[in-house]
Amino acid sequence: MQTIGLIGGMSWESTALYYKLINERVRDRMGKLHSAPLLMYSYDFQGIKEMQYAGRWTEAAASLAEVAKLLESAGARAIVLCTNTMHKLAPDIIAKMTIPFIHIGDATARRIRAKGYRRVGLLGTIFTMEEDFYIDRLRAHDLDVLIPSAGERADVNRIIYDELCLGIVADASRRRYQEVMAALVARGADCIILGCTEITMLVGAADTSVETFDTTAIHAETAADFAIGS
Repeated sequence: MQTIGLIGGMSWESTALYYKLINERVRDRMGKLHSAPLLMYSYDFQGIKEMQYAGRWTEAAASLAEVAKLLESAGARAIVLCTNTMHKLAPDIIAKMTIPFIHIGDATARRIRAKGYRRVGLLGTIFTMEEDFYIDRLRAHDLDVLIPSAGERADVNRIIYDELCLGIVADASRRRYQEVMAALVARGADCIILGCTEITMLVGAADTSVETFDTTAIHAETAADFAIGS
């Protein structure tokens, strides 16, 4: 198997899911006592959040690219960035690498297109929902993307940063996400992207009338398949 380099800690709650899901996929596909060869760098997320909200993206890009190079030099044969939002900086990271970068947006879009869907509702951080870097990546796969209203986006974002990233899973927040997803479906979404790696902690298939696509699971499975060699 090939070694995967994980850039995590954004937040560690979802990075822990990556570790579990990647190893489960390898075990299920290979059997016996097989598990994935992984290298991980885990950030102090408080610093990353401060850079995000201050618009210090150049500083963040330099740091992430340096970590990717560090993992590559340590033997990683592909890089997995364990967060949707920081894929805003994917081009900066890729420019400093010589190994593959497994993009969460591409992996998710391919899974959606394989199911035959085209009009997707997107949940994520305010950056993922409002900026072009993620939506354009989905559109490149011929997907039409719907995002929640301004007030709904504020609630979705607040729950991610103030609750899920701290490991808090609240029934009131689940109900709010259910309302937001229902509104997207009413506007024509034929599936929902859980486009933040913590959202899977709160909602899933049972919380909406359409199929959901868990970016954490999809990304982890894609990484595991790369490690195995398929």
